[in-house]
Amino acid sequence: MKLYYASASPFVRKVMVLAIETGVVDGIELATVTLTPTTPAADLCADNPVGKIPTLVCDDGSALYDSRVICEYLDGLHGGTPMFPENGEARWRALRRQALSDGIMDAAVNARYETFLRPETLRWTDWVDGQMGKVRRGLDVLEGESLGETVDIGTIAVACALGYMDFRYPDEGWRDSRPGLAAWFEVFSARPSMSGTVPSGVVSPR
Repeated sequence: MKLYYASASPFVRKVMVLAIETGVVDGIELATVTLTPTTPAADLCADNPVGKIPTLVCDDGSALYDSRVICEYLDGLHGGTPMFPENGEARWRALRRQALSDGIMDAAVNARYETFLRPETLRWTDWVDGQMGKVRRGLDVLEGESLGETVDIGTIAVACALGYMDFRYPDEGWRDSRPGLAAWFEVFSARPSMSGTVPSGVVSPR
């Protein structure tokens, strides 16, 4: 399998963390791409028409895209404890946490594009404020979650969202008003799957 990859992407990191946790990472070849919304990568677009990462090309040549789809596919390739609980409350809790964390990451990435890629004279402050409002409200909800020692797609997504905040928004100070979430992240970040996927240039919180 081939995974179109950029270490800075929190969605790629989510796929990589799950692949490590499930033991399937050795079957994945990484194809590093450099792209922005205005500069797509031609080889990536040949496999994913919308030109977004992560994109996984399976051994039969078919392509899967969207981190949620890729993670669920990879979760079906191992015989250990599923990262996607099969049914009941645990399943819906994990999927809800993933959806919330993906929303946080989406908003944070959108704000990043606006402040970093868009020419300064064209930047829309209200847009950035709106996106960061989503991030902060989402983090406030996660502060109230009892994440515990659970390792599943929900907690993996939460950890990747928090890691992206450390990477792109170190001055946000998200820990200041969320001590429970900060303490949980300190422990979860020590997992080899997390410490081995820290984006380049980031110092691990541990």
